[in-house]
Amino acid sequence: MDDGVLSTSSTETRDEYNSTRRKTADFRVYKRRWLILCILCLLNCSNSVQWLTFAPVADHVAEKLSISLDQVNWLSVVYMVVAIPLGFVTTWMLDTLGLRLTMILGSWLNMTGSVMRVVGVLSSVPQWATFPTIMGGQTLGALAQPLFIFSPTKLAALWFPEHQRATANMIASMSNPLGLLFANIFSPMIVSGTNSLLMLLFIYAIPAIVVCFLATVGIRESVPPTPPSASADTSNSEPFLQGIKLLLTNKAYVMLLLSFGSGIAIFTCFSTLLEQILCVKGYSSDFAGLCGALFIVFGVIGAAFLSLLVDKTKRFTEATKISMCLTSLSCTAFAVVSQMREQKAIVIVACVLFGLFGFAVYPVAMELSVECSYPVGEATSAGMIFISGQVQSIIYIVLLQALTTTKADSSLSKCAAGGDANLNWMVPVLVMAGLCCLGSCGFVIIFRTEYRRLRTEAAVVEARDESSQAMPEQALGRQAGRGSHA
Repeated sequence: MDDGVLSTSSTETRDEYNSTRRKTADFRVYKRRWLILCILCLLNCSNSVQWLTFAPVADHVAEKLSISLDQVNWLSVVYMVVAIPLGFVTTWMLDTLGLRLTMILGSWLNMTGSVMRVVGVLSSVPQWATFPTIMGGQTLGALAQPLFIFSPTKLAALWFPEHQRATANMIASMSNPLGLLFANIFSPMIVSGTNSLLMLLFIYAIPAIVVCFLATVGIRESVPPTPPSASADTSNSEPFLQGIKLLLTNKAYVMLLLSFGSGIAIFTCFSTLLEQILCVKGYSSDFAGLCGALFIVFGVIGAAFLSLLVDKTKRFTEATKISMCLTSLSCTAFAVVSQMREQKAIVIVACVLFGLFGFAVYPVAMELSVECSYPVGEATSAGMIFISGQVQSIIYIVLLQALTTTKADSSLSKCAAGGDANLNWMVPVLVMAGLCCLGSCGFVIIFRTEYRRLRTEAAVVEARDESSQAMPEQALGRQAGRGSHA
């Protein structure tokens, strides 16, 4: 009789314990996280191709459309202008409405903008309407950009475990410069091979249409059924406006906001103005495209290496500070060598080093922004930095263009835009290097923070371990009590 009661009690206790363990079970990950990550990468890549379509062939576009280089530059600058007000809406959408709705909306805006650009260069469109139509398509693409740029930290936090977050963020974030790489390579190649803007824009529209379909049918939910980490359980714990307030009163975050935002602006200026800076010194648009491509290729390599390292060591601050110092040195080197003629090898080396160290810091700094601002929503903390970068990008590009002077001798220039072909960029590029060094030095000297998200996760794991150890003891106590009573 006692044995039977003890056996029954033991079974009940074991079931009770297993039930409790299921409630506090290890966090789960799902294979479909890689599909969502892949779609986000394709969206990011397609959108950045549209952003930088015209910059690598700016002089040819100005000649074909009978517009100035300043107007061509505005086809890129519009992305920055639109991102500033829309960025706040995007952060709210991601943290309130969810990842799925945000990404699908962005995919449709991106596709519509790409198609509109093709329409703008059709022969049936009058000349006076060509530039406004293309600008309209660029504006729709600009509306989509924040929806993709702000998503990597959110996707990494909601779908990936702690030891994969920096890597996932890196993969999604680096797909944006990968699109810039394609634009730098294929825009000069297509324009020189076909001499047709219509063919260029048509080719770039095809991926936008395909990935829009993939996003619409492939993304079925914003969050997984079971969270992958402790912090995913408390994601978006702060209301949007309260989160903004917490960010602006967080000294470490504000320092990151200003310094890393300046870094984003420097890279935007570099990508937008590279061809114009080099062609004046006698370098072809194909060579400028090669420099831009190597800048991005080695940047992606650097980002992959540093993200994997940080995923293992969790040394976000140290990695960011070292990378920013090396970036400022590389930017200074480029400012000097870009003003030399017939020095292709040195210019390429400067671009490679600038990309290697500069791009490497991007995904790590974005993760650092989440760590130092937790529990503010991931999209809000990362999005504010991007908005800061866009604001500073507009200021820097306008400033750098204003600092250009007219050269008396433009005989070696390979720019094809008439009066804009003899601009002297020496002062602007030196100012760009100075701004890069200023932001890096300020960050290295002032920035200090604790990793709030990692600390919270460690506390949760410790509490769960203590609970797991206590459960068997409690179960044995209840079992002994029931046996004695029997």
